[in-house]
Amino acid sequence: MTIADSNTPQQSAPLGTPERTISAIFKNREQIDTVVRRLLDHGVSRDHISVVGKNFHSETRISGFITKRDVILGGLKQGAAFGSFFGSILGLLTGVGVLFVPFVGTVVAAGPIGALLIGAASGAIAGSAGAGLVSAFVAIGMPEDKATIYQTRVEAGEFLTMVEVPDSKTGEIQTLLQESGGEEISTLQSALPRQKEGAIEDVSHLSPEVRSHLSEDAQRKYLERYNAALTETNDETQAERLAWDAIHQQYEEDESGVWSKPKIAV
Repeated sequence: MTIADSNTPQQSAPLGTPERTISAIFKNREQIDTVVRRLLDHGVSRDHISVVGKNFHSETRISGFITKRDVILGGLKQGAAFGSFFGSILGLLTGVGVLFVPFVGTVVAAGPIGALLIGAASGAIAGSAGAGLVSAFVAIGMPEDKATIYQTRVEAGEFLTMVEVPDSKTGEIQTLLQESGGEEISTLQSALPRQKEGAIEDVSHLSPEVRSHLSEDAQRKYLERYNAALTETNDETQAERLAWDAIHQQYEEDESGVWSKPKIAV
């Protein structure tokens, strides 16, 4: 999704395949706006930038999770909230999630980290003695002491930015973050986990945002239709659309927004 205004950054050539994830803390929204635009100007893909913070929530007044899935399904139950998010700097990123994290509160997570956190909400975040964001960050390879600092500062109202870059650009992006006001800068020796490209062999390889909305049985049905559609179309977005169509035909949503109730044939 793009924002059609004169302030939209003009991106330079893409940096390349991400191999590292650089994280930094920023104290206020103005710094976030600046650093995201600078990253885009430097050729970092919006698909490789994440932001986590609490103070977005009070401005956007939304609950739930906005992702590529919502666009594929043709709209959002939250209606006007879509414009609230995507008329801001968050609209330059990929997917926006709002979730409650133990010991932290309600946070907004934009970019690939949003899908990761929403997928972990019933797992690492909720199931590790109330460790909150710490457990989710440790699960992707972040040192526990650094994860603890990040959680504490997000809880205090500051913002965490995570940028996935090629190894050769690590120093350049670290410098950019520091010059933009970034603190507690650290580097994870891998990109953030996400759904693999092409055919998917196992439901565990589905993206967190997909898995979190489907029962185990529905995940298998989704996977079968996705792979078949990908063979037919060779288009991942179209395959996702057809897979969700199949879910709608066979299941209903439960009270938690999970497609888990098989429809009874008439």
